[in-house]
Formats: sequence, C-alpha cells, structure tokens
Amino acid sequence: MAKGRISKWQLGSFALPAIPIAALGLPIVVYLPPFYAEDMGLSLSLVGVIFMVARFWDVFTDPVLGTLSDRIHSRWGRRRHWLVISAPILMLSSYMLFMPTAPVTGAYLMFWMVILYIGWTLITISHMSWGAELSTDYDERSSIQGWREFALIFGSFTVLALPAVLQTTGASTGLADGVAAMGWFVIILLPITIALAVWVVPEFKSVPQASINWKESGRLILKNTLLRRVLLADLLVGIAPGITGSLYIFFASYVMGLPETASLLLLVYFVAGFVGVPIWLRIAHKMGKHKTLAIAMFYGATALPLIVFMPREEFWWLFFGNTLYGLAYGAGSFLLRAIMADVCDRDLIDSGQQRTGLYYSLLTMTNKIGFAVAVGITYVMLDAIGFVPEAGANSPETLNQLLALYVSLPALFMAIAGIVMWRYPLTKEAQAELRAKLAERHHTHEGPADAAAAVAAVATGVHDRTPD
Repeated sequence: MAKGRISKWQLGSFALPAIPIAALGLPIVVYLPPFYAEDMGLSLSLVGVIFMVARFWDVFTDPVLGTLSDRIHSRWGRRRHWLVISAPILMLSSYMLFMPTAPVTGAYLMFWMVILYIGWTLITISHMSWGAELSTDYDERSSIQGWREFALIFGSFTVLALPAVLQTTGASTGLADGVAAMGWFVIILLPITIALAVWVVPEFKSVPQASINWKESGRLILKNTLLRRVLLADLLVGIAPGITGSLYIFFASYVMGLPETASLLLLVYFVAGFVGVPIWLRIAHKMGKHKTLAIAMFYGATALPLIVFMPREEFWWLFFGNTLYGLAYGAGSFLLRAIMADVCDRDLIDSGQQRTGLYYSLLTMTNKIGFAVAVGITYVMLDAIGFVPEAGANSPETLNQLLALYVSLPALFMAIAGIVMWRYPLTKEAQAELRAKLAERHHTHEGPADAAAAVAAVATGVHDRTPD
C-alpha cells in the first residue's frame, strides 16, 4: 500500500466488524421491543421505558469509555484492543437477550440491556475513532466512513433476511425463532470480523499530546460551536429512524395489512440504503459532506409522507415506498461521522490532544439519546392512543393515528436536521486550513526538518505506524 494510506483490502477488512454491529443494533430497535412485549409478556409501556432508560444509562458511560480509549494504549495501539475486549461482552449479552426463556421480568431485560450497551459502546466508539484516525484527508475520511456504512447496511439487511428465509423455508414458527437466528448471527460473526480487522489493518501513532486539565478540556468542548451543530444534527437524525424503526412492525402489519411480508419489505428499505451509500458518497465528494447530508435529509422528509397516499394491503406499493425512503437511510450516519473527524482536527488545534474517542463518544451519545427518546415516546404514545398489538383489535381511527405518528414525526426531525447542517462552516477548504495549521505547529515545535515531514503528512495522510 502507499505509505500512510490504507489499501482497499485493508479498508474492507476495517469495515467488516460493522456487519455484526449493525446486525445487533437493528433488532434492538425493530425486533426486541415487540418480541418482549408480545412473546415475553411485558407491557408496551414497560418495554418502552426499559429500552429508553437503558439507552440513557449508556449515554453516561459513553464519554467515560471514550476518554479511556484515548488514554489507555496497548501494543496494538489505542483502538484495536477495545474491539477485542468488547467481543465476549456482546456475545454473552446477545445470547441472554435474543434467546431468553419465558417468562422474563423487567429486571432481567434491564440488566442484560445495560451489559449489552457497555460492550456496544466499547466497539462502536473504538471502531469509529480508529477509522477517523486512518486518514487526514477530507474526502478519504468520507470514503472510510462510507465503507463502514456500507458494511453496516449490509449487516442490517442480512440479519433482516434471516426471518424472511426462516419463514419461507418453514423453519420458523414465529418472532422468537427469527430473533434467536439474529442472535446467533451476531455471536458467530463478531469474533471472526474483529480478528480479521485487528490482524490486517494498522493503527497510526497519534500526534504528541499536550497536557490539559479536565476543566480546560470541558471548557473547550462546550465552546466548540462546530461540535454543537454536529451533535444536534446527530440527535435529530437518530430520532427519525428510531421512530420509524420502533413502529415499523406494527405499521406494516396492522396499518398496511402486510404481516407476512413485513420483514421482507423492511429488507427492501435497507437494500435501498445500501444502494444509496455510493450515490451520497459521490455527491459528497463534489458538493461537500454537510450539504450532501442536508440534501439527503430534505429528500427523506419528502419521501416518507408519500406512504400516506399509498393503498393498503398492496405489497408493491409499500415496496415502492420503502425503496424511495430507504435511499436516504445511509447518508446521515456516515456523513456525520466523517464530519466529526474534521471537528477533531479543530479540537486538536485548540487542546493539543488527539481526543477522537471522546468526540466520537459524544456522537454516539446523541444518537443513542435520539433512539431512546424515539422508542420511549412512541411506545408510550401507542398506549395513549389505545393501540393493541393484535390483529383486528384496533379501530380505523387508532390505525390512522399510528400512521400519522409513523410519517409525520420522522419527517419533521429530518427536515430540521437538514436546516441545521445546510450552512455548516467546516468545508473542505476550511479543513485544509486546519491541517496546514497543524503542520505549522509541527514546524514551531520540531524544527525545519521535522516540519517538512509534517507538511508531507498533511498532504498525503502520512503517519508513523504503530508496531503491530
């Protein structure tokens, strides 16, 4: 490979752990809540509150674990050992959550959700931070996060295909079989993909770290306006799919009258998102990340409400609607994570520290808050409108209210996210200026010879390799 830049083989290996990450994350939002409400006998309100509280608990652990990932090094670097540590935590908690023995209590669900989210935080923060530190180039950062998003969506629609395959082959007798298959998919893939990524992909040494106390560290974070806008957008982008995801099974089964093909049609949504990633990536290379993100959000906010005008109990109409809306799915996640890598450059200038883990922990924190709010609010609202997860048990008025929740709230949040990011000031040119300032800092502190190497590093993304 060219020195300091990862090859396509390494890029693909880096992205691999995103497959089980997504295969775990999707059922948490879409399948586990109705599974515990229907098959495990817990009430809708209790399930909604538990999933919301578990997410908020995870919010508090994110910055702690993000800071630890920045400060605790190993012979593998700063990131890779955390992926290895996360694997057994996620494998055990996945087994307990995806294959429980009925009946279960709310305490059982809460305990294992907390354990799962600890492992989830370790792997997601470390993986995203590792990707952000693989390049200093504005467009290459988009590509790295784009490949990761590509793998995430591939994991999503692969795990979604499992219930559909089981139903088609007659191997499934209900939701519990599909959920168990998803759990085994995660348990098997996690150690394999993490081992490949850690073995194939290097880490690069971080820049020399300045000494900074925690008060000054917090002050710099609070005054970082670039960070605040990214976090607000991420919160909004997280709420939108959180609402559609938590309501989808009920929407497709009871509003659209397609319970037998609900999983297949959700698979169509993720396939469309998979196809959309290279499209949004190409647009981002031409128009910039922030404007591409805004365009994708405006598009999604327009496409989703079209479902209101589609006939019910018609497979191909919902196929078409999920395809249109799904094209926007992949854009928000990878573009915001690519933008955050540039925000870390701004913080490096201000603080003198490479705090990528901390900054990505804040990004995962807002995303989790968004999903927590989405699940908590929607399930409580389902109880409020009198919705019952049983065929024929809901009035037309109740189903229309469910439809209104499904399309209007996500569209509103996506539109606001687009407005927030439309005039975002950290453009490709602004990021190049940040890298030039970092090169100048090397010149000041290291002398002319080292400065020349630093300038070359800025231009080509060169860093010294950490010994493997």
